[in-house]
Amino acid sequence: MNRWLTWAWVAFLLTLPLWMEDQYFLHILITSGIFTIAAMSLNLLLGYTGQLSLGHVAFFGIGAYTSALVSLGFDLELTDTYTFVFAPRPVWVAFVAGIVVAGMSGWLIGKISFKVRGAYFVIVTISFAEVVRLVALNWVDLTEGPMALNNIPPFTLAVPGVWELAFFHKLPNYYLVLAVAIVSYVTVRRLVHSRIGRAMIALRENEPLAASAGVDVTRYLVLAAIVSAAMAGAAGGLYTHYIRIVDPDVFLFIYTVTMVIMVITGGKGTLAGPIVGGLIFGILPEVLREFASPEVQWIIYGVFMIMIVFFLPNGIVPALSAWWNDRFGATPSAGGPGTGLPDLEAATRTAGEAT
Repeated sequence: MNRWLTWAWVAFLLTLPLWMEDQYFLHILITSGIFTIAAMSLNLLLGYTGQLSLGHVAFFGIGAYTSALVSLGFDLELTDTYTFVFAPRPVWVAFVAGIVVAGMSGWLIGKISFKVRGAYFVIVTISFAEVVRLVALNWVDLTEGPMALNNIPPFTLAVPGVWELAFFHKLPNYYLVLAVAIVSYVTVRRLVHSRIGRAMIALRENEPLAASAGVDVTRYLVLAAIVSAAMAGAAGGLYTHYIRIVDPDVFLFIYTVTMVIMVITGGKGTLAGPIVGGLIFGILPEVLREFASPEVQWIIYGVFMIMIVFFLPNGIVPALSAWWNDRFGATPSAGGPGTGLPDLEAATRTAGEAT
């Protein structure tokens, strides 16, 4: 049943632009999809390893700036007599560069910050995001500071001398975002259903017990940070080549809060949770804009979020899964990746193998 529902959902998303004529709503779907990818990346840390990162927007911004700079090219004056000149590269090369640099940043921060836990880890991640924002704001020679990088080239598909398609319009960008979202979903799914995912869940449920079973704590947390940061960098690259302008506001804390809201309300530790939360809280503000003033919009938005947290403390997806099992007599799984339920026994049983 789950497989059929998944394929039906994919088919719906693939055909959506064919019968939807409102281009503005298509734009909202594109931006919601980009932040849904970012939410999926955060869910890998928050949902499957239990590590709350409130600086996750830093990787999003690093991916955005790196992809923009590599595609535009830049001159960097290193000394009075030597200037480093970087020629523009194709957008696809720039996009991959953004993913790689964001992943390397995730490795660096993981090696540093995973030596601490709890509130100290949260402080380190927030501080990192703020430092990166200040660098983007003040390194004017490279980033143009508050004036922003503009005229960023869009994605382009081309056969040299034969055919070329630039992603100026919303339709190709929609399918591009959908493709990256599917790849991100499959990556997370395969990871959390592997031995590595079992080790991550064991760390989330009981870190001392997992460590005593042979799980290398730092190794798996850093691995999760690398994959999570790389996915956030991909979302940032999509954002910058779709909007075609990027400034230091891309590092604003509100974007991290938005990702956390999408993960928590959708259902952290579930594969579908960030997708459901991303679509709801990406589209909801635009729906409210049609009939409510800005002040009322925020009130309704806040009340709706509080109601979800109060009545569905585990998130929307786990609640719907429980209702489906009760309604149709399905046998719930024992837990584990994708269910949002603890699977500590199985995780610790395979933890030694995962190392």
